[in-house]
Amino acid sequence: MSSATKNKVRLLANTKTRTDTGLEAVMSDMQPHSAYGSKLKKSFRPFVAGQEDLLNAAYDDMDVLRVFVETRPAKLGELMNNLCEIKEMGGTLSRVPENILSIVELFDLKSFLLRSAKIAEILEASTENLPERYSLADTSALLDILDPSGEKLDTFYIYDAFSAELAEHRKAKRELERELRRARKEIRSALEKEYGFRMTQKCELLVPKADKKLMEQAMGIAELRKQDEDYMSVVFEIVPDERIYEIEAATEELNAKIEAEELKVCEELSAHVADYKEVLAANGEIIGNIDWDLAKVQYACAHDCVRPEIAGDHVIEIEDGRHLLVEAILKGKGGKYCPVSVSLSDGVTAITGANMGGKTVSIKMIGQIALLAQYAMYVPARRAKIGLSNFVQMLSGDSQNIQRGLSSFGSEMEELREILDNAKDRSLIIIDEIASGTNPAEGLALTKSFIDYFSKKPYITIITTHFDHAAVGDNVQNLQVRGLSGADFGKLSREIKHAKRKERIEIIGKYMDYNLQPVDSAAQAPKDALKIAKMLGVYEEIIETAKHYLSADDER
Repeated sequence: MSSATKNKVRLLANTKTRTDTGLEAVMSDMQPHSAYGSKLKKSFRPFVAGQEDLLNAAYDDMDVLRVFVETRPAKLGELMNNLCEIKEMGGTLSRVPENILSIVELFDLKSFLLRSAKIAEILEASTENLPERYSLADTSALLDILDPSGEKLDTFYIYDAFSAELAEHRKAKRELERELRRARKEIRSALEKEYGFRMTQKCELLVPKADKKLMEQAMGIAELRKQDEDYMSVVFEIVPDERIYEIEAATEELNAKIEAEELKVCEELSAHVADYKEVLAANGEIIGNIDWDLAKVQYACAHDCVRPEIAGDHVIEIEDGRHLLVEAILKGKGGKYCPVSVSLSDGVTAITGANMGGKTVSIKMIGQIALLAQYAMYVPARRAKIGLSNFVQMLSGDSQNIQRGLSSFGSEMEELREILDNAKDRSLIIIDEIASGTNPAEGLALTKSFIDYFSKKPYITIITTHFDHAAVGDNVQNLQVRGLSGADFGKLSREIKHAKRKERIEIIGKYMDYNLQPVDSAAQAPKDALKIAKMLGVYEEIIETAKHYLSADDER
């Protein structure tokens, strides 16, 4: 994205965050067709706060390309074919004007001109108001220079049309070659008539080693000499006479003149290419724009993604959002994804719910959609409104650094320190199961303290937790996963009872409601864990004892 890359490069999200949210996997599935598109993808930088107009302009351009993709399937196939065939010209262009381009390089340039002209033709004929971002400069004048015959074929040769002198030299060479063939043919005919054998059209005599008589005869003919042999035969060729030597010498002299003239033509053509150097380089960038945006648009069409509304305020509003990777896994198993809606602004949002309740998937979905929007990609939701962040980091519950001897809790605190050090205005902070790796009393205290700290910052902070009453105070909202609250437990129990062990988790997941609902800060975290444990066969006495302990804790 040229508009974004020209701005100062900022680290919006580290590799771990991009991986944990699934952004890296999604981007790896977006495959450009050309080297230009792949190069742009690698250098692609996200938009940050203050670049809303640039981002909206990028979406405006992609919307035009999306209409093309959705309405012109035949032309889309033709466009992709040309993108696949086009070669990257950066190395070749860097060699002019200091160097003379080779015939191979000139062929590649001619092919580039033909392909880029076809790409321009397809887009201009198939789209209304083609954005400047996809508008290729006209290079037909250079193509005419490289293709003097006007055949527009994807081949290249130093044609006679490039130089009258070259044409004369080649004509003279052809005459000498004909004369040489006549001279050799005359000698061949004379030898065949005198000795009664037959020679090939190449004026060669093939003698089997088993034919001693013919071998002795051939060895005794002054006009023949051994050229080659294998284990079965010997090949003899005609010894050049004075006339042939003269023709060959004249041909060699002409070859030198032809080579010099071809080099002169290549030098002149290289000079013409140098005149178009900047235009060709710019066209290469535009082809990269077309190709990379096309990859994003095709992915969006295949995965039912929409254009997000880019807000000026720091907000995240998602209606029926989906996590693309989890959705793909569920579809592969014949399952169905439960979309989740959420509305966030500066402050802390605490999400509670039992394990298996989808909390982690939901916060990863939020991070994924926010990052996709900032990377100018369509997002998997019915509707999304995104205010751009300057810093995004996710701390997931699987943090552990065994190599450094750190526990889950130690590694988690390290990452939290990184967040505290690097967060800035309009940050998006996502923390999964904060302080879960230490004892409950200290964990609760730390959780409350972090929530209190983040609630005073200009960040959108999302925290999942199992702790009751942890999220209180100003700028704090509590959301709860609905989980099994509306499930038909009788029906669910019957299904699990007759299911195989490996199927039970999937059955429970089918009954789970992963939607988030606002709850009062004093509300307890849901107790779906006991219900799930019971359905999966944990002994009744253990479940009842757990309920007793819960009641005692609630009373305290």
